[in-house]
Amino acid sequence: RCRCTGRARRPGQQLRPSAGAPWAPPRLPGGPRMDSDEQERIAFDQPAFARLLGFKLISVAPDEVVAEMAVTPELANRNGVMHGGAIMALADNLGGTATMINLPPGKTTTTVESKTNFLRPIRIGDTATARAVPLHKGRTTMVWQTTITRPDGKAAAVVTQTQLVIEWNG
Repeated sequence: RCRCTGRARRPGQQLRPSAGAPWAPPRLPGGPRMDSDEQERIAFDQPAFARLLGFKLISVAPDEVVAEMAVTPELANRNGVMHGGAIMALADNLGGTATMINLPPGKTTTTVESKTNFLRPIRIGDTATARAVPLHKGRTTMVWQTTITRPDGKAAAVVTQTQLVIEWNG
């Protein structure tokens, strides 16, 4: 029975922890809980593309993933600021990483939708900081909002992306 409403739970329904409950690793349908060591192993094992961009993971938690990327001339547009594609790549990789650490065994993810609002430029020589937080963590999709900030703390871009949760055999 639900502690809040007193109603009977549906088979397989998870109860939300109470406000004072200790944190526990995520448990999605179809798999055991992933411990924090496993989450960090998965998160810090970044693909070659992320390394090519200079993606640097700063912190990892089930509900917040933070990374940085230096704005180099190779990642800039002709105006001397971070290219929109580089901003989108940073956010996409971070949202994918955030989803990966929340998946049950045997699942993986791919981006199916992404929307970017560009707010301010980030100049060559600066470091872009990205923070992804979940808007929805479901069995078949997850939606993440990534805010990219400049060194002055002002938001440079806000990206909302939907990740599809899929079976993976290879």
